[in-house]
Amino acid sequence: MGKKRGAPPEVNAGSMADIAFLLLIFFLVTTTIGVDQGINRLLPRYEENPPVPPINERNILTVLVNKDNQLLVEEKLVDIKDLRQTAIDFLENNGKGTCTYCYGKKDPNSSDSPDDAVISLNNDGQTTYETYIAVQNELVAAYNFLRDRECKKRYGMSFTEMEYIFNDPASKATEGLIEDLEPKVKKIQEMFPMRLSEAEPKK
Repeated sequence: MGKKRGAPPEVNAGSMADIAFLLLIFFLVTTTIGVDQGINRLLPRYEENPPVPPINERNILTVLVNKDNQLLVEEKLVDIKDLRQTAIDFLENNGKGTCTYCYGKKDPNSSDSPDDAVISLNNDGQTTYETYIAVQNELVAAYNFLRDRECKKRYGMSFTEMEYIFNDPASKATEGLIEDLEPKVKKIQEMFPMRLSEAEPKK
């Protein structure tokens, strides 16, 4: 007679908890979390009946994105690659001639000064998110171009770089750095204030 087979060997499950814990740590460390694209905007404080300041029509640049993702500036069809320069020309037009740091054409039918200029953006409810973001990027880039140009001329560095350092929590540990940058950042922001207005999308 042959030998009887014994009972099957038991699996040692004592280390399973350790393995599961190590796998959990591994996936926590290696997994990347996708971050949705967005637009950084500081919303104004709510007021029930906000005062509406009088704005001359020539100080408003109307930008519309229709349901076919076509871009219209002042009701004229414009390619998105030309939007940035169009916005720059409008913002520093200097119709009044009071802006000493503007290089605009002083067109009497365009904005009076950077402080008066408002860009009004409206989009259709069927506008794609990609087009909406692309238009936003070009308009913000127009402000950044003018701010960077003036900041380099005055302080030898771009406004984008200066603002990044100013807002970086790590730089706050550097004694005196924030106190030095704060008036410079505010000065450039005052010279080219970002007055970008968004209307409710059309349905």
